[in-house]
Amino acid sequence: MKASLVHYFDLAQLHTTIKREVLAGFTTFISMVYILFVNPSVLGAAGMDKGAVFTATAVASALGCILMGILAKYPIAIAPGLGVNAFFAYSVVIGMKIPWQTAMAGVFVASLIFMLITVLKLREAIINAIPRNLKLAIAAGIGLFIAFLGLHDGGLIVANKSTVVGLGALNVGTTWLTIFGLIVTAILMVRKVPGAIFIGMVATAILGLITGLIHAPSAIIAGVPSIKSTFMVGALHIGDINSMQLVVVVLTFLLVTFFDTAGTLVGLAEQAGFMVNNKMPRVGRALLADSTSMLVGSLLGTSPTSAYVESSAGIAVGGRSGLTAVTTGILFIGGMFFSPLLSVVTSQVTAPALIIVGVLMAQSLREIDWSKLEIAIPAFLIVIGMPLTYSISDGIALGFIMYPITMIAAKRGKEVHPLMYALFFVFVLFLWIMNQ
Repeated sequence: MKASLVHYFDLAQLHTTIKREVLAGFTTFISMVYILFVNPSVLGAAGMDKGAVFTATAVASALGCILMGILAKYPIAIAPGLGVNAFFAYSVVIGMKIPWQTAMAGVFVASLIFMLITVLKLREAIINAIPRNLKLAIAAGIGLFIAFLGLHDGGLIVANKSTVVGLGALNVGTTWLTIFGLIVTAILMVRKVPGAIFIGMVATAILGLITGLIHAPSAIIAGVPSIKSTFMVGALHIGDINSMQLVVVVLTFLLVTFFDTAGTLVGLAEQAGFMVNNKMPRVGRALLADSTSMLVGSLLGTSPTSAYVESSAGIAVGGRSGLTAVTTGILFIGGMFFSPLLSVVTSQVTAPALIIVGVLMAQSLREIDWSKLEIAIPAFLIVIGMPLTYSISDGIALGFIMYPITMIAAKRGKEVHPLMYALFFVFVLFLWIMNQ
């Protein structure tokens, strides 16, 4: 069994071990397990059964991770995406007053289109057409974005009416729990201790339990909620998509998920050193895993899935193969039975990991050609746009719209790939749709 795993996942060639890959998978899982609780809460606001969404989220995530690991052999996890789930619940269902059953049909149709353009290799062609400098900017932008997420979730940065954002309250115990975790993780990282991020998360959780800042779980094992109320609803209500408004909803699901996933895949591939000649090997298989997960998730009853930036935590502790993603997927299956125990993993536990990983991903900034403004301006807009718009796809949109403009201004328009010109118009349309 051990020899088979080493051979199939090319562990020797990747200079990694089964132990390291499993630890990386566990670290990724701990970093993103919050989605099991956040997604039911968000979609529950749309009137969906929270228990059914919990199970659908776990199954769709497990499937996506395992397919990613086995097919593409990448240490990248997949789960229902944040942001697009909020769009589903608050904009489509609550804002547009569209029944959640119809909105789920929209997700189902978008997933079918997703699968089609994946099979036709259109998604792969677009990813390969993105110039290296912009791919580096995407990686750095995601780093700043997840660091901002960590600082906010940990209470170190909060909203401020006078200055937009400001320093959090230092008289709050949970904020100091984040600070403790950040210091411990930073020291371990500087000392090059293996599994530093994971150890830091465990230490933070233990301190939280000892001090009472994290409540001990009331139970360890719980039954798996039924998905009867959401199963196949999307497919059964496909006939409800009969207006231009709903067509726009479908296109929005498609665009947001497309570029969130594309940006995340590129950023993580840059972080892990997978890129070869500005291309991501086996990207077609990675996109197929993502598309399949989104399709199955829409039938089970959850919002669109996408590649997760928290995978960077697993990559940071040494995950380099598909065994990392498979481990994460298996843990999602286990998570269905141990849901009370997972409540120990609060945002203060994961925040330090996200901040440190943000530091690691931001290192790609040094490789961007800042000496040429036609490159520097769109790259900067991507980097700064992601955290400030709180959206990976919006940050990409800002940079991709500016890129052809600056390249033409520099009389380098012929160097721009035709697909990048096409994306200019796609993103203009995208931003217009999102602001209607």
